[in-house]
Amino acid sequence: MSDMSRIKTFNLPDLGEGLTEGEILAWLVKVGDTIELNQPIVEVETAKAAVEIPAKWAGQVQAIHHPEGTTVEVGTPIIAIDTDPGAGPLEAPSTTATPSADLPTPSAASLAAVEVAPAEGMIEPGLIGGAAPGGRTAVLVGYGPRTTAAKRRPRKGAVPAQAVAAPAPVAPTPPPVATPVAALAQNGRAATTTGGVLAKPPVRKLAKDLGVDLGTLTGSGPLGSITREDVQQAASGASVVVAEPIAATTAPSFGADREQRIPVKGVRKLTAENMSRSAFTAPHVTEFLTVDVTRAMKALDRLRGRREWRDVRVSPLLLVAKAVLLAVQRHPMVNSTWAGDEIVVKEYVNLGIAAATERGLIVPNVKDAGRLSLRELADALTDLVQTAKSGRTSPAAMSGGTLTITNVGVFGVDTGTPILPPGESAILAFGAVREMPWVHKGKVKVRQVTTLGLSFDHRIIDGELGSKFLRDVGDFLTDPEAALLAWT
Repeated sequence: MSDMSRIKTFNLPDLGEGLTEGEILAWLVKVGDTIELNQPIVEVETAKAAVEIPAKWAGQVQAIHHPEGTTVEVGTPIIAIDTDPGAGPLEAPSTTATPSADLPTPSAASLAAVEVAPAEGMIEPGLIGGAAPGGRTAVLVGYGPRTTAAKRRPRKGAVPAQAVAAPAPVAPTPPPVATPVAALAQNGRAATTTGGVLAKPPVRKLAKDLGVDLGTLTGSGPLGSITREDVQQAASGASVVVAEPIAATTAPSFGADREQRIPVKGVRKLTAENMSRSAFTAPHVTEFLTVDVTRAMKALDRLRGRREWRDVRVSPLLLVAKAVLLAVQRHPMVNSTWAGDEIVVKEYVNLGIAAATERGLIVPNVKDAGRLSLRELADALTDLVQTAKSGRTSPAAMSGGTLTITNVGVFGVDTGTPILPPGESAILAFGAVREMPWVHKGKVKVRQVTTLGLSFDHRIIDGELGSKFLRDVGDFLTDPEAALLAWT
């Protein structure tokens, strides 16, 4: 096989949902690594989520074109792969390349004749949906047609990637990129060795930010993997942490004018655009209801005590979600969308759960939640929350929501006036459950009480409908067993 057909360039794929660019958060491979088909090779942050992109071919990494912290547009070449490394060495380079001690560098001629990934609609069979190493599944589809240059927005303290020579013909050779060791030294951090360590990309990023050497840790996760808790625990000990860089990472960095300017991008940028559009498009109305949930909390305790539920995460949010789903069945118009000259009422409920993450607010949703049993709903909510916390929520999981719950009670807040996610007509704020004096059976007693706040689109939902829906949610939480008997 000739060098021309061996070396293939992988472009940043179309991540869907109209996204046109992504920021390279972390390279999961390096030049010289042997990779498998569908093996995750890079973590990219889009405006909606951080996603791992799988390899389109098996082979050996020949070049990484953009370092971590770079924002690249869809269709831009990001990595070159030798698909037949066993055929022997590539043609010797004719020009001086970026210094590399022991890693192969493709020649200018081979880079000039690389085979570019197929355009959209010409995906090679065997990739999409195939099993990736570690049991993961490749989920990306399609590749953008553009080949525009990347826009660099280097993040503070980022370590440049190796071997970033672009395909020939190229502009004059850029200055050599600093080695990782030199870059770490310039930032005052101790050099770390993470090769061979089992840890997810967000955990590696956290370790990098905190100055923790993953190679010194013993993982407590599945198969000995290192978790966020392992890194945070290590960061609290003086033996693996360099004090000054941590302070620089966590403390605000103010200039001479005593102001800090934080770039608005990624999830925060998309959230700002969506909230502004929703707040000034849909006429919001918010109603509140304070309810006694003592019986609901006792029902949860009985549920936790059942043998078949002992390994299931049971929280008040589960009952709130069930209450919302049952109330939608009684008032279907609440689960609808304003479409200009018509209202689209949906039979299915993709139940969104607002989640605060390190990258900002996201709203993943449980697909067709109304068809799930209570046990299935509990498992789905647990998976949704854990995925969001780990930073692995996919763009698809945040698309198509029809109705949302925001659990502000976890922050000790009684309730709020939430803004509707675009395309939805209602969102419920669930406040903290507190012990309060309450009139019960004619006597003042200490009861467990919460406050609900329902914001809705007044173009679709009038005061009567909104009030009845909120009342039904409250009735279920006041006495879930009686509501189930009466409504089902």
